Amino acid sequence: MRLRKILAGTAQRPRLALNLTSKHIYAQFIDDDSGKTLASVSTLSKEFRDLKARPNMDGAKQLGTIAAEKAVAAGIKSIVFDRGGYKYHGRVKALADAARSGGLQF
Repeated sequence: MRLRKILAGTAQRPRLALNLTSKHIYAQFIDDDSGKTLASVSTLSKEFRDLKARPNMDGAKQLGTIAAEKAVAAGIKSIVFDRGGYKYHGRVKALADAARSGGLQF
């Protein structure tokens, strides 16, 4: 909740909300002003399953790349990164770095 008091996504800069479980990784681009999800990707999505990847560090990098491609296709270039209370380490850092290299600005 401490992060959510500070972070808010708009139509120009949506929030990249990240959720990690022991089995999956979920990422959503959210416009908090209108309360809508603009784009989303997870380890359950078809694009990720076609890569035959696992939700580990390498999978987080691939998921970040897919997320960046979907965001650019939706017209999103600049985002606010909501790490969801997780430490900026491991899978969170790998996904964020891959999204940056995919063309998103944090």
